[in-house]
Amino acid sequence: MAGRGHRGLVFRLALFTAGSFAFGFALVPLYSVLCRVWDTGNRWYGTQTAAAAVVERPVADRLVTIEFVSSVPRAGDWEFAPRVSSLRVHPGKLYEATFHAKNLTGTAVVAQAVPSIAPSSVARYFKKTECFCFRPQSFAAGEGREMPVRFIVDPELPADVDRITLAYSFFDLPQTAAAGR
Repeated sequence: MAGRGHRGLVFRLALFTAGSFAFGFALVPLYSVLCRVWDTGNRWYGTQTAAAAVVERPVADRLVTIEFVSSVPRAGDWEFAPRVSSLRVHPGKLYEATFHAKNLTGTAVVAQAVPSIAPSSVARYFKKTECFCFRPQSFAAGEGREMPVRFIVDPELPADVDRITLAYSFFDLPQTAAAGR
């Protein structure tokens, strides 16, 4: 009788684990759908300004520190990191930072970078004009490359903000890799 109870518990735990794993893979496409519905996230963080001409109006007497952070899921086989951990920038001036990504698997992979900005209240002042996060990235087996993000901090950034963190999580998109995209 006790063995049957343990088997049921093991089965429920295995089912829960499989469901959690599947949910983790569903987060990236779900995030994209929610961003389209609410017009936020990847789209809001700069895709709308990518085609627009950038007008630089540097604020020479003000510096803001931009910190760069990266992460990959434990299940992924990636190297992914910013080339510099931070930049001191003048609001109103266009800057570029570079992230390095390398596919450590033996197969072609498609991945997507999901950005976040902290503090979230200043996200509207951080405008990306070009970013590897705007679209999925295809990598051949073992391929590595530099991926730029170009950005400008709005001169209207509140005066009490002197530090912004730009973070990226880099996820495999197995369904697109299998489709050959």
